[in-house]
Amino acid sequence: MGSRRSFLPALAGLLLLALAAGVQAQAGTGSATPIPAPPQRWLSDTAGLLSPATAAELDSRLEAYERSSGHQVVVYIGTTTGVIPIEDWAAKAFAAWRVGRKGLDDGLVLFIMAADKRVRIEVGYGLEGVVPDALAGRIINDEMVPRLQAGDSDGAVRAAVERLFAIVSGDEAAAGGAEEPGTKPSRPLTLFEKVLIGIGVLFFLILLITNPSLAIYLLFSILSGGRGGGGGGGFSGGGGRSGGGGASGSW
Repeated sequence: MGSRRSFLPALAGLLLLALAAGVQAQAGTGSATPIPAPPQRWLSDTAGLLSPATAAELDSRLEAYERSSGHQVVVYIGTTTGVIPIEDWAAKAFAAWRVGRKGLDDGLVLFIMAADKRVRIEVGYGLEGVVPDALAGRIINDEMVPRLQAGDSDGAVRAAVERLFAIVSGDEAAAGGAEEPGTKPSRPLTLFEKVLIGIGVLFFLILLITNPSLAIYLLFSILSGGRGGGGGGGFSGGGGRSGGGGASGSW
């Protein structure tokens, strides 16, 4: 009889622990924000953080930048990532949306979660050397956080986009001037490199004489750089590898 009395409380305790664990697991999985479908435009503001005029202006500038440079710089503004850290959520979204050009992975996404008050710059493999983690962190902390804390959302996103344009384009003065640790200054071409360039030019001239249409096609392909997103359409990507490069912050 005594053993039965001691067994019942223990059984009740086990049942309560199992119930609590089940509720906790259900809450953890149920509050994760799913990755949305790839955005239709270069700037998506599902949280209404920006004024309509600023959102339209920046979207047009982001589109024009890709047309001219080939690099995809995207801004996504949502509300929350749920229980998932913004770093993990951003990496999954970057891969799902295939940001950047195929084989180059030269895309970049600025994620802003308004309800979480969190910011993330996710950088593709192809731009990690151009936008290292430390520099991405300075953009968030110097350009965005003070403006967001002051309620200037438009100014925060505009300043970040302009700084990213300058850095990706190689404008060191506009990017901040200071050289990042580990970067190397440009060097003159070696004799071997000059010979290779000369052979390439000679080959192109011979091809231009023997097969002009093929030569023009190759030249056009090289100059266009295989850019994603054809003229007049919406955002589309072909890359998606980021490797977790970038930085995060909060305000």
